[in-house]
Amino acid sequence: MVKTAEIGGLNICYEETGNPNGTPVVLLHGWGCDHTTVRSVAAVLESAMHVFSIDLPGHGKTDEPPTVWGSDDFADLIIDFIKLNNLSDPVLIGHSFGGRTSIAVASKRPVSKMVLIDAAGITPKRSLRYYYKVYSFKLMKKFAKLFLGAKRGEKFVEKQRQKRGSSDYRAASPKMRAIMSRCVNEDLRNRFGGIKCPVLLIWGEEDTATPLRDAMLMEKLMPDAGLVKFPGAGHYSFLDNPFGFKAVMKEFFKSEFAKKE
Repeated sequence: MVKTAEIGGLNICYEETGNPNGTPVVLLHGWGCDHTTVRSVAAVLESAMHVFSIDLPGHGKTDEPPTVWGSDDFADLIIDFIKLNNLSDPVLIGHSFGGRTSIAVASKRPVSKMVLIDAAGITPKRSLRYYYKVYSFKLMKKFAKLFLGAKRGEKFVEKQRQKRGSSDYRAASPKMRAIMSRCVNEDLRNRFGGIKCPVLLIWGEEDTATPLRDAMLMEKLMPDAGLVKFPGAGHYSFLDNPFGFKAVMKEFFKSEFAKKE
């Protein structure tokens, strides 16, 4: 059932499904998506667990944040959602940006278990080409406004931004672009050691958005983490290998499934 709630002045859209007597699960999608993207993840768990799949702020039918949020702001909203729904010892499951948010939440409050699927949270390694693109764009932006004027210069810059940015960046509003830029540059690895709950890392070996080396570092630095790799799978490993994903999830949550029997 799709529901709404008001948290911090924002209208939050979420889907509540599954067993109301089961362990609560907070399920978070990736950037540029909404709760329907991870519907197949929820479907694996619903027979035994109580799933809350949230449209993160600025995604789906949830309002955009009022300011340029960072990872902790998204985490604080999820913590408020957990409190609002009286979810005791919830499980966190996050894909990509939802994984970044899950890491930030788990570093602030106890959770019973966590699943990170091709999760963000580690600042990507930057090449010289990247820095050339960034600083040449900043220089172009400065001179465009200087020689073309504020209005014409901004139009020119926007055209260049549409050509150069990633698909997620191009599709976002100006505020969400600023939020994406801020969050991508926040490295959360200093939080990993404080996450004490069992953590399942599920990764596509061919993931280029959040490469496998990120998962290996998370496994090393998180005290109780284990990594499952899917050969041939990419950034959406849960869709690329649905049968393997279901088997791994059922094993990780076997005690929760045993309760319903």
